[in-house]
Amino acid sequence: DHLEAAGHVCVLKDASDLESSSGVAKLIEAENLEAALALHLYRGGRLLQGHGVPFGIIFGGTDLNEDVNHEEKNKVMGKVLEEARFAVAFTESMKEVAETQWVDPVFTREVEAKVQRTLGVRLVGEMPQGDLHAALKNCFAVVNSSVSEGMSAAILEAMDLEVPVLARNIPGNAAVVKHEVTGLLFSDPQEFVHLAKRLTRDPALERDLVARGTEYVRACHSWQAERHTYQSLIRTLEGSIQD
Repeated sequence: DHLEAAGHVCVLKDASDLESSSGVAKLIEAENLEAALALHLYRGGRLLQGHGVPFGIIFGGTDLNEDVNHEEKNKVMGKVLEEARFAVAFTESMKEVAETQWVDPVFTREVEAKVQRTLGVRLVGEMPQGDLHAALKNCFAVVNSSVSEGMSAAILEAMDLEVPVLARNIPGNAAVVKHEVTGLLFSDPQEFVHLAKRLTRDPALERDLVARGTEYVRACHSWQAERHTYQSLIRTLEGSIQD
């Protein structure tokens, strides 16, 4: 009633009636749904993963009191929270249970306190992709300071948006950033400061990194090429099924 009073059209469904993620996919398509709200992190939330529709979670109680003790359910719920745009807890104790299980509250408070004490640094929460890309385009550079990466989407997005990249010299980053060619790699804070100052003082270096980074990402990470590759792979699977 609250949501419909605000002008939204709502479809209410029992998770047990949908049975599987495919049932949710059919519902999303049939009703042309634009967003979803799930009650219970495991029973409802797990059905919403991977559909491309933004969703939020309301903790039900048994998800935090019972399902959290089941190893497989705990893993699934953690993945759901990573994809959810927000989570609602009815009590502080429920919130603390969730934070203990999936966020690190002590470390979070330390980071927030450090940011508040540091001049010129702001902590920005999650934002829609379009807004994020608009913000990146207005940045002088994108910094990836991760200590572990597989393949950094942030680096590839920055290159595609023609923004210079400074990244920590770890295997995942070094696989997509060639030092002084497509970006700059640093190993410690002192080297980062040195390279950042160099980049701000050398417009020619900035132009070269942007040009070569853009060329690299469009040649080696083209979505058109990936589409063709995956279509070919799927055809291979289809051939195996027919055989």
